[in-house]
Amino acid sequence: MAKKTKFIFVTGGVASSLGKGIISASLAKLLQARGFKVGIQKFDPYINIDPGTLNPYEHGECFVTEDGAETDLDLGHYERFLNEPTSQANNVTTGRIYQTVINKERKGDYLGSTVQIIPHITDEIKYRVRLLGKKNNFDFVITEIGGTVGDIESLPFIEAVRQMKWELGSDSIVIHLTLVPYLAAAGELKTKPTQHSVKMLLEHGVQPDIIVCRTEHHLNQHIRDKIARFCNVQPSSVIESIDAESIYDVPVLMRQEKLDTEVLNITKTPIENELNIDEWEKFLKRLKNPKATIEVALVGKYVELQDAYKSILEAMVHAGAENQVKVKVQTIHSESINASNADELLKNVNGILVAPGFGDRGIQGKIEAVRYARENKIPFLGICLGMQCAVIEFGRNVLDYKGADSTEFNSKTDYPVIDIMENQKKISGMGGTMRLGSYPCEIKPNSHAAETYQDKNINERHRHRFEFNDKYLKKYEEAGMIATGTNPKDNLVEIMELKDHPWFMGVQFHPEYKSTVANPHPVFVSFIKAAYHK
Repeated sequence: MAKKTKFIFVTGGVASSLGKGIISASLAKLLQARGFKVGIQKFDPYINIDPGTLNPYEHGECFVTEDGAETDLDLGHYERFLNEPTSQANNVTTGRIYQTVINKERKGDYLGSTVQIIPHITDEIKYRVRLLGKKNNFDFVITEIGGTVGDIESLPFIEAVRQMKWELGSDSIVIHLTLVPYLAAAGELKTKPTQHSVKMLLEHGVQPDIIVCRTEHHLNQHIRDKIARFCNVQPSSVIESIDAESIYDVPVLMRQEKLDTEVLNITKTPIENELNIDEWEKFLKRLKNPKATIEVALVGKYVELQDAYKSILEAMVHAGAENQVKVKVQTIHSESINASNADELLKNVNGILVAPGFGDRGIQGKIEAVRYARENKIPFLGICLGMQCAVIEFGRNVLDYKGADSTEFNSKTDYPVIDIMENQKKISGMGGTMRLGSYPCEIKPNSHAAETYQDKNINERHRHRFEFNDKYLKKYEEAGMIATGTNPKDNLVEIMELKDHPWFMGVQFHPEYKSTVANPHPVFVSFIKAAYHK
């Protein structure tokens, strides 16, 4: 018999970027550590169908799931914390909701009814909320509502939450994350923004059950009692979320605040198992007690945005903890590097990572960074476009292919070493020419890749259009750049290495998407190890 799924909604107020995703993932981690089966999803109020076409300046990183969905970066947090893959079902946008409803209306599914926000849009939202639990037989489904209460875009989602709370009773609760600012001039924490945020939620018919207060200073009992009194919750349901040294501290802080037991009590769920996060605490111990510090240069065109390369930065945290070293990331804008200053910018780093991306801005700087890593024997990792830059650099400077390039940047190049393959065009009709999601890769023995993965057959996630041009493979391999990983079905090159280099790997896929606290990605672990021993 299917389990009775309980639903937890996480909303936010006062300001964005308070950390709803981290609180959601931390709660999910604690419930998982008590033996519950937990699903987590993000509902985004924007009208785009997905974040795939959004500029990183608008939305940060686009996270790709196993099934090829382009999703919100919070899904990366969910996977990193829970060590469970997400899918298309875990991220729903307003655009997708409206698209579905309009398609149904066009097909006549509503039998001529006037299509309205209530009930048609809200019914579709509720269906998506329940679907995750129904498909996976979860004990709990945590649904994070993007944006802040009061945003016009999020009103249908809040209304759907109100309806579900009414329909499900204690099987549905709302956690509201809000800000308790500290006014230095007055020397006081102020609760009024939280009171107003909850008041706005109440105006939409939703009473929060738990209030999580983001704060720079500890909440005393007087503050907790005041918030409880004005916001209609128990004092035990006022949870402090103090600024943490690392996002990975938050589950431990939430355990201290007893967020998980408060959720279990309010949902009338028996507490049968002890909370066990021993492995998580071992990871934190390694993270906070490094034996050494190394410096890795991250070369990309969005380095001023912390969220643009979120999964890469977190994968380096995981790999650093695994190697018991602190990885200090030096971000270098790819437009700022050239032949005359590369030595000055890169001479002191232990490793160089050239980041993925689309478009030709900053490409010459990335190619210069690859050249420097190759010539100076610095451990190098190129991801997606970073791998393609390594191929272009090798073509120009080793094979003497003047003007070697990708047809993404120069369709008339004499040496299109990176191109769109004809067979790829045939198999990618669903998504144009984009390869998205998980694809298999076969590893060649006696290679860095074989040593890294300790496996011959792997699967990795992709998000790209252009590939290494097989026409040039023989020349590359004769000169010392070897294809050590290929797609077994289409023979597309997935991994390129240099023979006469201590550690040089370009990967066409995105290993960062699969790195978690419990399973740091082997490519990053191996790269950081090589950088540490440089």
